[in-house]
Amino acid sequence: MSAHAMEEMAEDLLTIEDIEAAVLSGRVSRIEKDDPRGTRYTIEGVAMDRQTPVGVVGRFASSGIYLVITVYEVTEFEG
Repeated sequence: MSAHAMEEMAEDLLTIEDIEAAVLSGRVSRIEKDDPRGTRYTIEGVAMDRQTPVGVVGRFASSGIYLVITVYEVTEFEG
C-alpha cells in the first residue's frame, strides 16, 4: 500500500480491514490503460460495516502483487 493510500485511508477514517473487505466484496469498476506506469484498476466494494462504499485504485507490480495507490469513500455506489 502506498504512503498516499495510507494518508487517504486515514482521512476517510477507513482501516486496512475496510480496504481488504472492499477488495474482497467488490468488483472492478474501471480499467485505465493510459498510465505509462501501468494499467490501473479501480475496485468498488463495501467496508467492514457492510454499508460504507469504498473505492480502491491500484496496479499490478512487476512481482505480480497488487499495489494499492489510493483509496476513497465512494459517493455514488452501484454495488
